[in-house]
Amino acid sequence: MKLMPQSYKKGLAYTLYYLRRMYHYFRPHKKSIVISIIFMSIYSLTSSAMALLVKPMLDRIFIQKDQTSLMLIPLMVVVIFIIRGLSFYIQNYQIHYCTLKGLEDIRNDLYNKLIRFPISFFEHNQVGMLLARIVNDVEQINRSAPQVIKIFRYFLTILLLICVAFYRDSYLATWVILILPLVLFPLIYLSKKLRKFGRKRQREIGEISSYIQEKFSAIQVIKSFATEDKETNNFVNQNAKLCNAAIKRRFYHAMSTPSIELILGFGVGIVVFYGGTQVIAGNSTPGNFFSFLTALSLLFKPLQKLNNSNMKIQQSLVGAERVFNILDSRDIHEEQGGSLPLQEAFSGLYFENVTFYYPNFSRPALQNINLDINPAEKLAIVGPSGAGKSTLVNLIPRFYSPQKGNITLNAKDLSQYNLVDLRRYVGIITQDGMLFNTSIRENLTYGMQGVSREKLDEVCAVAQIKDFIDSLQDGYETIIGEQGKILSGGQKQRLIIARTLLKDPELLILDEATSAMDPSSEQNVQKALSNLMQSKTSIVIAHRLSTILTSDRIVVMDNGKILDIGTHAQLYERCDLYCKLYNLEFQD
Repeated sequence: MKLMPQSYKKGLAYTLYYLRRMYHYFRPHKKSIVISIIFMSIYSLTSSAMALLVKPMLDRIFIQKDQTSLMLIPLMVVVIFIIRGLSFYIQNYQIHYCTLKGLEDIRNDLYNKLIRFPISFFEHNQVGMLLARIVNDVEQINRSAPQVIKIFRYFLTILLLICVAFYRDSYLATWVILILPLVLFPLIYLSKKLRKFGRKRQREIGEISSYIQEKFSAIQVIKSFATEDKETNNFVNQNAKLCNAAIKRRFYHAMSTPSIELILGFGVGIVVFYGGTQVIAGNSTPGNFFSFLTALSLLFKPLQKLNNSNMKIQQSLVGAERVFNILDSRDIHEEQGGSLPLQEAFSGLYFENVTFYYPNFSRPALQNINLDINPAEKLAIVGPSGAGKSTLVNLIPRFYSPQKGNITLNAKDLSQYNLVDLRRYVGIITQDGMLFNTSIRENLTYGMQGVSREKLDEVCAVAQIKDFIDSLQDGYETIIGEQGKILSGGQKQRLIIARTLLKDPELLILDEATSAMDPSSEQNVQKALSNLMQSKTSIVIAHRLSTILTSDRIVVMDNGKILDIGTHAQLYERCDLYCKLYNLEFQD
């Protein structure tokens, strides 16, 4: 995936690149950013004001014992802390509001882009990894904007305190300025290490998310083979990798504070020694020295927090890198359709010399396919597993596009049609049709609006599922569970058939829609399918030949090629593979 110039992969340029990318999403809420910066500046000024107050507090109250100062200075301290608290609250709330709204937009864009990627992308990427991108990686970015504002605040606080230090003692302040750059060296080194192990940790989070999602989805298989111990051991190994990456990241994070404190400790020692000699020699007052020392001690806290903010920004950049790898990718393209609407009745579908390769496969899944499908025709496709039957029908709604040849629908190339219209034009029912963890009504009306109760009753009656729905306590409002787990296989298929009836497609594709069912369920579903297929052009991929013997034509496929086309009687007479498949099914 191409994201950024290769030269940006390290150092400050890397940080600034992704901060600019993130700012694109925070910019619509720049009013909050401006308010936050204003009150951040006020907060920084209060630190300098406190350092300036130390000299009159010590000299006038504790040495000169001035009563007026005793009344005014404590009042000024209270006012400063009130301003400090209010400015911190406003600054903190505004920047977090801006960040959370920006994250909302990032998640929306990321999901919107992912869901528009072609099916091939999802075949090569684990669901758990994609889930980690949308949830964990975007959440990592949550730390960025507040920390950037905090860094500005710390820099401004440091700058103002340095000004106070110069005002009190320019010679000592010069030495402090010379020591401060030494603090940057551990920051630079540790930032690189944090990014490295932060990336590794995020990868492991994605891996473990994918592992858990896969195993919980296959829990029935795990239980039936009694492999709980094996799967637990596998999870322990996955979890150990995640833990090790997190420990190494935490090791370098923990090193940062003591490294900075060691450097600052030497600086404080020098300041105390020199300042003490000046006070003893009478060249400075205690108030002047302690005002300088207060400014210096207040300086240490933003320096340490500057380091912490940098660590958090480096962690957030790891998440940002993984998120923008998808959003900015030039290697993965969203599905593109044409501009032609598709609403007329079906008049013909033609495959002309179509050849298709799956990515990373040298052998074609389909080779020189020539086939015509006529209006109101019932066309069946048979062949052994791996013959290319499902691949062929998946080209029709453009889940894939052939590398060679043309597919025309109603005398126009498929690529010319609007994708939304094309896919609404085609109805697909597979053996593992998907239902959502929501109500029967929402599953039936998926992708449709304004469907009346009367229409629902009508299609469910045709699909042989209405009596079952009426027997449920909540009827159409019954929640069917993840992938329709509360339903039997036959009930799920009949619900999907009812949904397809509501869609009312011009072209119907049945991909082994009853192959996994018992005879009783299959009989009910076949009735529903017969009702659905009336007056429809249909393509039926059949596992059992008994379901397609009355088809208008039967296509026999093997190894990605069409061997023969004809009626059952014709194929039984002349096609060896068809005879073999028929005899295997009906040998008894």
